[in-house]
Amino acid sequence: MANTKVHVRKGDTVVVISGNDAGKRGKVLEVIPKKSRVIVEGVNIVKRHTRPTPQLPQGGIIEKEAPIHSSNVMIYCSKCGRPTRIGKKFLEDGRKVRICRKCGEVLDK
Repeated sequence: MANTKVHVRKGDTVVVISGNDAGKRGKVLEVIPKKSRVIVEGVNIVKRHTRPTPQLPQGGIIEKEAPIHSSNVMIYCSKCGRPTRIGKKFLEDGRKVRICRKCGEVLDK
């Protein structure tokens, strides 16, 4: 698999647009560009059976987030209050930033 570019970054707030968790909103915890997947906080929770380790002495069943495909999430614009596609724009100081396609708000901080 080739390295593909993913439209979201770690720390972005996204909305899941398809699948079992459609409509849920969360923060991107990790981006996996090689597989075009993202891990979103509180989305796609799976149960993992773990044996006791020094970090987790009792073991047992742990719930954790599993990766979902990046095409199933859209960036959430806090100004619009809804999911949006992103555009790119150059600022006066020469920086390239991501903007909301619906309202023009700068999404990069």
